[in-house]
This record gives sequence, structure tokens and C-alpha cells, in this order.
Amino acid sequence: HDHAEIECLHNLVGDVPARATLYVTLEPCSTVGRTAPCTTSIIKAGVKNVVVGTVDVNPRHCGRGITQLRNAGVKVCDGILAEECARLNEGFNKWIITGRPFVIAKCGMSLDGRLTRPPGEPRWITDSAARRNAHQLRARVDAILIGAQTLRVDNPRLTVRGMRYARQPWRIVLTRSGNLPSHARLFSDRLSARTLVYKRKSLAAVLKDLGKKNVTSVLIEGGGGVLGQGLDARLIDKLHVYLGPILTGGPVIAFSGRGANATQTAIHLDAVSYRRIGKSVCVTAYPKII
Repeated sequence: HDHAEIECLHNLVGDVPARATLYVTLEPCSTVGRTAPCTTSIIKAGVKNVVVGTVDVNPRHCGRGITQLRNAGVKVCDGILAEECARLNEGFNKWIITGRPFVIAKCGMSLDGRLTRPPGEPRWITDSAARRNAHQLRARVDAILIGAQTLRVDNPRLTVRGMRYARQPWRIVLTRSGNLPSHARLFSDRLSARTLVYKRKSLAAVLKDLGKKNVTSVLIEGGGGVLGQGLDARLIDKLHVYLGPILTGGPVIAFSGRGANATQTAIHLDAVSYRRIGKSVCVTAYPKII
């Protein structure tokens, strides 16, 4: 697919107005890759003003696009709403800088922090509106990761549903024993070739390997053991927690693991937002880097 700048210029009827300004969240690319350089198209189209949110974090490209535009006489204003724009590209940026995917932890839980459900009950604690929102989140990531127990108990599909033309993510399963049900949907549906199983591998090792496979973002959907492992190892970059209006009690907590020894060593959150979705509340936040 063409980059956004190219599509914008292609969709423009007629010449670019002399006083027009092109607004981009990311510095236009300046090298030949899977597409032609965006800077060349911008210059040829006669764009005279460009506003850039963030520079490209890739060391090979950082600042080159802006320099090319300025050398061609284009007025460039950069760093506008840089933090907000960087979050639009947070998955790709993390992968470029570290070689590891951006990790989002997602779960739906009761108000008392439980995943517990009575035997025979549907596996959903949150309502249908929250589940539709979760599918939108799935559509934005390269892979969805679960533990073996979640596979055994829920037999999930881990697909994007209810959205036309959505790209289907990789399905990743972590297992200690390798004893997984062969009839599970992940191994028998039409997307079975997009299922990867990692046996006796730490979450950190799995993420490193996925990064080598060009997976830039991973959504951890449970269970509590995998989510807890991600917290303990400080591997989670972002949280999406859906709170259903229910109290269940019971032993299955959303985030297990070792836990914090003291409040000071607990994971504190930044940029916390709360959004009501149907009868549920979605809490989105970023763990602070210590």
C-alpha cells in the first residue's frame, strides 16, 4: 500500500493550492523501499508547507526526510503534538528501537479483579459493546498471545470479527508441557497456519523471537498467569482493562505472578484514561518506566 502522503496527493483533484499545508503525524520517508520516497512526491506535487508531528525513530531515516524537504524549499514545522503523534506509531517505534514488539495487556474482569466464572457459564464477563471494542483492538495488532490454560478452557478463535477486510493477527500460545488439545480452533480453522506454539519459553524469549519475525505489536489476552508474568518481568507497554459491572469472587485473579513487595515497588501508571463502553468501563494506561 502507498503511504498516507501519497494517497492524499493521489486523491487531490487538480494542482496543490499555493498556500496549502500538508499535515503528517510521522516524518515523510526519504528512501526507496516497498514504496517510492514520499519526499519526492511531495516536492513534485508542489507542496510548499509541511507540518510534521514526529521525526522517524529509525536511525537510517531520522531527519533525512525533513532535510530533503527543506533543501527543496519546502517550509517544514516539526515536533507539533509530538507525544500524541508518537503514540499513534508506538508499536512500530518500539520495534524499530528495541527489536521487540510493543506489548498490550488486555483483559475483561469483574470489579473485584477476577476472571472467575461459574462452571458452564459463558466465558465473557463484559458486555457485547466491550467485546466489539476489543475486536477493534485486535485489528490493530500483529499478534495475539495466550497461555495454554486459556486455550484449554476457552478454546478461543483469536480472530478479528465484525470488521470487513480486517487483517487477521498471528495466534501465539505459550505452553510448558506441550499438551494441547489437537481439536482446538487455533489448530483446525482456516487460519491454523497463523498459529505459533512456544514450548518451555519465557515470555521475554518469545517476544524477542516474534520481533525477529517482524511482529511489531502483541496483544496478551490471558490468562492470569501470562499477564502476571508480563507484569513481573516489566514487559507490558500498555494496558487495556475492561471492567464489567459484576462481582464474582473466586480464585482466578486477572493478574497473578509474584506481585509487588511494597507499594513503592508496584507498577504505577501514566496517561490513565477511562471510557464507558456499554455497561463496562475500559481503563487504558501506560506502566511507568522505572
